[in-house]
Amino acid sequence: MAHKQLHVAMLASPGVGHLLPILLLGHRLATHHNLRVSVLAVTVTATTSQSLSQLITSLTTHNHFSVIQIPAADVSGVAPPDAQVILQLCVMMRETIPAIRTTISAMDSRPHVLVGDIFAIESCVIADELGIRKYVFVTGNAWFTALFTYSPVLDKLVVGEYVDQKEPLEIPGCKPVRPEDVTDPMPNRYDETYNVYLDYAVRVTLADGLLINTWEDLEPQSLDALRTNEILRSVVKYKPVYTVGPVNKRYEPESVELKGGIIEWLDKQPNRSVIYVSFGSGGTMSAEQIKELAWGLELSRQRFVWVVRPPTAHRPDGSFFSDGQSDATFDYLPEGFLTRTKHVGFVVPSWAPQVEILNHTSVAGFLTHCGWNSVLESVTSGVPMIAWPLYAEQKMNATMLTEELKVAMRPEVSPTEKVVDREQIARMVMNLVEGGEGKAMKMNVDILRDSAEKAISENGSSYLSICNFVKDCWSRIQ
Repeated sequence: MAHKQLHVAMLASPGVGHLLPILLLGHRLATHHNLRVSVLAVTVTATTSQSLSQLITSLTTHNHFSVIQIPAADVSGVAPPDAQVILQLCVMMRETIPAIRTTISAMDSRPHVLVGDIFAIESCVIADELGIRKYVFVTGNAWFTALFTYSPVLDKLVVGEYVDQKEPLEIPGCKPVRPEDVTDPMPNRYDETYNVYLDYAVRVTLADGLLINTWEDLEPQSLDALRTNEILRSVVKYKPVYTVGPVNKRYEPESVELKGGIIEWLDKQPNRSVIYVSFGSGGTMSAEQIKELAWGLELSRQRFVWVVRPPTAHRPDGSFFSDGQSDATFDYLPEGFLTRTKHVGFVVPSWAPQVEILNHTSVAGFLTHCGWNSVLESVTSGVPMIAWPLYAEQKMNATMLTEELKVAMRPEVSPTEKVVDREQIARMVMNLVEGGEGKAMKMNVDILRDSAEKAISENGSSYLSICNFVKDCWSRIQ
């Protein structure tokens, strides 16, 4: 058996935030651990942006790494049109199982292992049919993993809505979660999405192990709880937990020359003088909040790069299934804003080369929605943050960044509950770029950046954890 190559099929649900980490982890398994990796990317046509297509092309130059795109099933007749993104994804992945099964059956060699993200958990039935190992890759962090897997227990213990609780929610061995920080869809226990969430939380623990996009030094308490706390261990059914992070897009200097205008503009700005503002591939906000953010940036008198999208009402994840293109007229910005800020600001519609921007010497901070991919890109670039969480588990991420890791500051009010006013925005931006708190956070994030680099280097904690994962996979085959 030793001469054979371990073949891992990796299944990604739609959305850049799910596909990107699967692609990058798969590529790492192929290049650094000599596995054959087949990524099965379930895609909604619109979500495969040009930048993602270019990344796929660049990664698939490796002989043992391939990407097969599987069109997502049409769920217009199955899921309500106004359903939460989480429910849409779950239904989409469930309805696509026959196409996934057909794709795997058509492979020239059957995979030995199936790895999927959380939304792909129902596809584990295919692994059971083939008699192969199945693992879940949690693209978020260990604290979220603990809350998620413990949610069915909390469901029995907590009376009433989580957000109405007076005390933080206790997770065995972990830092408690404030009621207002709970992940979507926990705030509404009577919504259909919540029942699906609980079902998935149980299904995840039936996998043969969990791979988590974190590293040992970042979350020692949560990781220790998942591995050694008797209550939490019994919840995850004593399954192994592998740290594989940070899995995120890396800075490649040779790619900068292709990025054009923004990088040229940044080249002309002083060192650590620019705030970068972006809400990820799915984040949107109201017209009123966009105007306040614009005024806040202007009042701060700081330089900025702002990736803007047209406003949406009541849906902070409103652009999740969009194609990354957007209205470039900017008529939703305050009148005269672009003219008044033309010497200090660079406004771009929809998308920007985030990793290249964060690694630029002129960038001092990142106003972010706290999606875990963006958090990791900021940390590995050594850039402190203003945390502006919008949906999913982003409020937990924001709390970790501000209170535990001390690499971010956040508004006094929750951006999903109230409009953050311009004066508060201006104060935070000035403090991050020029203030003492910003300098202290910069020192903390530099320490984290070094720790992240060490974790994924040869013989680092995440490198060795992946080695253990590979060894465990082999042991079940031989």
